[in-house]
Amino acid sequence: MAREKIRIRVRGYDHELVDEAIRTIVKTAESTRAKLAGPIPLPTDRRVYTVLRSPHVNKKSMEHFERCVHKRLLDIKEPSSETINALMDIELPSGVDIEVKL
Repeated sequence: MAREKIRIRVRGYDHELVDEAIRTIVKTAESTRAKLAGPIPLPTDRRVYTVLRSPHVNKKSMEHFERCVHKRLLDIKEPSSETINALMDIELPSGVDIEVKL
């Protein structure tokens, strides 16, 4: 018989919101006495965009913009039905994307 686990992946542009969402999930899971593995910080996706400042005269003058996506991973091992119901009722901050796999 395979062990059940819930894998939660949290992503967002602001690392403070991602950490706050993880803290909320951990607190809820610990209140139902579930076993946790994590949170594990995953590598940050960093995307850099280079744009010309002036398209006509100064071709060598450029601006750089970056977009960082921060990610965390959390495993809940052997969840009970109480744990699953508690996770369904969590209020999480906006701006955070959550992916749940059973």
